[in-house]
Amino acid sequence: MASFTTRVELHDANWDDYSKLHEKMRAQGFSQTITSDNGTVYQLPPAEYDYNGVVTRQQVLDKAKAAAAAVKSSYAVLVTESNGRTWWGLKQLNARAA
Repeated sequence: MASFTTRVELHDANWDDYSKLHEKMRAQGFSQTITSDNGTVYQLPPAEYDYNGVVTRQQVLDKAKAAAAAVKSSYAVLVTESNGRTWWGLKQLNARAA
């Protein structure tokens, strides 16, 4: 299963537009969190999403474009397929019970 980080920018958008985008992205299977190898869940930066599945980058792009287009007619999307991720400073949401 592949992991993807997706960034969406809505042009000329306000906070309400991004709230709608989050809803549309969730409906497409995206998450606004990322989970570490030890099970700790972290909040991604605004307008960044995680997607995991047996899909291609193009399929992830198409899903993100569908979500963005449902909110605004002008937007940009960047999809990166991951071979591993490292981060620092993300807000920790919870930790898996040991």
